[in-house]
Amino acid sequence: MNPETTANRRRVLVLHGPNLNMLGVREPGVYGEDSFEAIKEAIFNRARKLGIEVDQFQSNHEGDLVDTIQQALGRYTCIVINPGAYTHTSIAIRDALLAVKIPVIEVHLSNIHAREGFRKTSYISDIARGTICGLGPAGYLLALEAAAELESC
Repeated sequence: MNPETTANRRRVLVLHGPNLNMLGVREPGVYGEDSFEAIKEAIFNRARKLGIEVDQFQSNHEGDLVDTIQQALGRYTCIVINPGAYTHTSIAIRDALLAVKIPVIEVHLSNIHAREGFRKTSYISDIARGTICGLGPAGYLLALEAAAELESC
């Protein structure tokens, strides 16, 4: 592991997949009323309190997410990812996560297991250290807590 990514210096990459930039506008009954900017700010604030460095990236484009995951190699101790709809479709994101061998925590605002049948399948869950779903924006904050506590993050 790169000396910059030791347990003394937790660096977490938070990835937001497609349509998450529309939070607060998009289906508030499912995803909540908090804006994407408010959620990002809450993530930064919690990371600061936990002593974690955090970078966040959002894209509606699968290739941009794959590129960002690949560029994380040697730079981050953990990846927190809400792949959005790519959860159910992207082998490319899964393969990128496997390639970099950085521990992953999967987050979903809604409970994907209580929704449409196609949303119950995740290409990420079985390679993730853990999955948090159905707790709204608090899921991101809980993922940061886990990243701060888990030895393999």
